[in-house]
Amino acid sequence: MSTTRPYPPGDRGPEPSGASGVSEGGVPADDGASAGATAVPAAPSGGRQVRRLSFADESGVVPMARDFTRQALHAWGWLPAAGADQRAAAEDVLLVVSELVTNACLHAEGPEELELVCDNKVIRIEVADRGAGEPAPRTPHRAGRPGGHGMFIVQRLCLDWGVVRAPGIPGKKVWAELGAPA
Repeated sequence: MSTTRPYPPGDRGPEPSGASGVSEGGVPADDGASAGATAVPAAPSGGRQVRRLSFADESGVVPMARDFTRQALHAWGWLPAAGADQRAAAEDVLLVVSELVTNACLHAEGPEELELVCDNKVIRIEVADRGAGEPAPRTPHRAGRPGGHGMFIVQRLCLDWGVVRAPGIPGKKVWAELGAPA
């Protein structure tokens, strides 16, 4: 259990401010879970579900992103995990989200938005930031020493990852894709 969670395990708590759940058509979906929270029902077979979290003027964005992602994984049926493979897949998604958001904090003037897209076979994670730099995995300096491991971890866990830039617009989106559990 993370010591930064403001509520006990199993209680997913309220949606962080700036969170939205939208279906493929961009229409907000609400399951009535709680006032002010927007939730997305589990993706139907072959369906595509999208969730977005804005980080505008927020602090504590890494635990916020993890909690938001955990809520999405619950909504999409990845959690609670039915077995070891499903649990490992969910933990990999949470780790990749943490790494991408942390990198945006450390190297790119902070994240602007987290977007999660699930289509029952692949989950795509996108973190938009204002930074001009280009993330790249580097050989860890030395085992056991902090720093330099983030994109190396992302590269090892993901099916693919990359960077998207829009011409004439500052910043970028760093994305990563992981396979859904069988």
